[in-house]
Amino acid sequence: MDLILWRHAEAEDGTPGEADARRKLTTKGHKQARRMAEWLAAQLPESAEIIVSPALRTQQTVEPLGRRYKTVPEIASGADPEAVLRAANWPHARKVVLVVGHQPTLGQVAALLLSGDAQYWNVKKANAWWISQRDADDPDSIYLKAVMAPDLILKP
Repeated sequence: MDLILWRHAEAEDGTPGEADARRKLTTKGHKQARRMAEWLAAQLPESAEIIVSPALRTQQTVEPLGRRYKTVPEIASGADPEAVLRAANWPHARKVVLVVGHQPTLGQVAALLLSGDAQYWNVKKANAWWISQRDADDPDSIYLKAVMAPDLILKP
């Protein structure tokens, strides 16, 4: 199974609370989302499942990808790392699953999978972490396949 953790791109400043879910991407955030979407589109198989937090900024981040996605309330801002893994059906999904979500949850998911402890790892805005597991029954077969940032994507 492959699990890709894509943190939303740069968004307007805000404070925790009800209005947090309505924060929009900045101009820079839209550019970051487009660049990452171009890279991901070239890497993702057609069968990839895409699940997205209901927050506006995550929805705007995934839109340039141009693929169908499912909004999943269980991966909203402040979600538990285990809830994200359940939503992605890790490690039993038989396809690539792309999760578009939030920090610190995505960093905790990466840490949990790669180190066994849901500690705080920083996934930068608009970055994607691609985690693979060769054998669903073998936790030792998990590895970090790639980390990509929008500013590393070369434009022709």
